[in-house]
Amino acid sequence: MIKKVVITLLLLLLVIGGGGGAYLLLAPNFAPARGTAYVYIRPDDTFDGLCRQLADSAGCRQMETFRLAARALRYADRRMPTGRYAVRPGMNNLDLLLDLRRGNQSPVRITFQNVRLKHDLSERLADQLMVDAPAIESLLDDSTYCANLGFTPETIKAMFIPNTYEVYWNIPADKLLRRMKREYDAFWTEARRNRAEQIRLTPVEVSILASIVEEESAVPDEYPTIAGLYLNRLYRGMLLQADPTVKYAVGDFALQRILDRHKEVDSPYNTYLYPGLPPGPLRVPSITAIDAVLHHAQHDYIYMCAREDFSGRHNFASTLAEHNQNALRYRQELNRRGIY
Repeated sequence: MIKKVVITLLLLLLVIGGGGGAYLLLAPNFAPARGTAYVYIRPDDTFDGLCRQLADSAGCRQMETFRLAARALRYADRRMPTGRYAVRPGMNNLDLLLDLRRGNQSPVRITFQNVRLKHDLSERLADQLMVDAPAIESLLDDSTYCANLGFTPETIKAMFIPNTYEVYWNIPADKLLRRMKREYDAFWTEARRNRAEQIRLTPVEVSILASIVEEESAVPDEYPTIAGLYLNRLYRGMLLQADPTVKYAVGDFALQRILDRHKEVDSPYNTYLYPGLPPGPLRVPSITAIDAVLHHAQHDYIYMCAREDFSGRHNFASTLAEHNQNALRYRQELNRRGIY
């Protein structure tokens, strides 16, 4: 095959003028305005569509020489390998076409911080990759598939450790999730697993509690204190009574005031009604929140209430009497601000 390509190229050079042809074929032909540019090829994309990308994004100087070289390499008339391909300043037609023919992609970096629902997670990943969001979400909702990864549809969000990962843009949904499982296994080192065992939680339970902690406060330095408070409640057999679990059960994360009618919503996620941890994470917890649970603060707090200054911080208490005073001040401020 390589011999055929070389012969074809030599014939092309003769046709388009020997040394002049070689210059047009091998000379720099791309000058992206902002350094390296990328072209994206999906399953149904055409060669003409690729040429438009090269003209619009990669500063192609001589499109006709690129088209001639593509025909010589039999690339223009064949199915193009999908992927994300780098077009570097000064790149020539031959080098780019060889990358395109061989599927020599440039990996993409993906992130998924601050995600609550599986639907949102699927959308966030699909925005960065070729895969469709429904393809990801259907796997996350598939109990058999999740079981093969060691999770349930309720706990599967715990498998995603927020970080930056390099993957190929055209990675299929299944391979993507299996990659996330490998990253999960790598994250949960022996030291972290031992620490989880010491606090009497499984890694998944740590992630569930971490998701509650993170939903409770926008101030990360409070995470260890809040984690210690909820562990105190768990160890004493108390209901967690965590407001974020009520918001999750109701389906309204913007609630500013949790009322009795909200606390009565019958959902396994409602920790005002059901003991222990909810069935799964309320969100994809951050590494900071996970480590805050593993290394929580040691104290005797079992009550917390948002501060009346709306700073996002909390007042903590060891006794119900002290907590009631904190809660009264907060309710009075809610009333003053007209939040009902």
